[in-house]
Amino acid sequence: MLTWDAEDYARNSTVQFEWAQQLIGRLALRDDDALLDIGCGDGRIDALLAGRVARGRVVGIDASADMIRLASERFPPSRHPNLSFVQMDARRIRLPGTFQVAFSNAALHWVDDHEAMLRGVRACLAPGGQILFQMGGRGNAAGILAVVWEVTRAAGWRESFAGLAPAWHFHGPEDYREWLPRCGFRPERLELLPRDMRYRDTDGLRGWLRSTWLPFTERLPPARRESFLDDAVRAYVSAYPPDADGTIHVAMVRLEVEAAAV
Repeated sequence: MLTWDAEDYARNSTVQFEWAQQLIGRLALRDDDALLDIGCGDGRIDALLAGRVARGRVVGIDASADMIRLASERFPPSRHPNLSFVQMDARRIRLPGTFQVAFSNAALHWVDDHEAMLRGVRACLAPGGQILFQMGGRGNAAGILAVVWEVTRAAGWRESFAGLAPAWHFHGPEDYREWLPRCGFRPERLELLPRDMRYRDTDGLRGWLRSTWLPFTERLPPARRESFLDDAVRAYVSAYPPDADGTIHVAMVRLEVEAAAV
């Protein structure tokens, strides 16, 4: 299991938060709905959602104990009585009560068994309940991943990365078109969408790599991680130079899934 640094992720997840805000704008929530957020991270998204279901509730789950600790500290029940956080593996969702909505943003590409996740969601979702997921999709981050893999094969790094396999799972609509009916859902919209991730400088890019691409950095002792990130950032900026304003662009692909429980 990856060991997330919740504080570092919170400092370097501005883009993910912006995408989540856009996504939740499409939720048709009633103020008494119960909503499940899968991969809640630092809890900022859940606090927004809880404000939209004042008479309902929001439960955020995450496999990372550090993420749940930070979320619980930042958004305690004393200030957010309809919001709670639970450490839980997305492949083993077991929760009391019934939800009307299941939501997830920028998390499910870390899950290796989406059918197990969907079965767990269906077990706690009311008939007719909605799911709205966005995750890295097929072709996501292809440019930067190619650059980083090339760095891992360079002299000085290759021994540390020998045998490393991808820990992410970038699926396409065709995968969910098969999984959803088998798990008790009716597909409503399955779509791959291009996204432009932007950073004003190399520090922003480095922060995203450090806080998110743990399958690479966790292969290294702490003392060597920054040096590896420096090499990765230099290689990426060389292959994909910033634009005239100095903005660094990373081409991303998101898979969006909308479905209803049957």
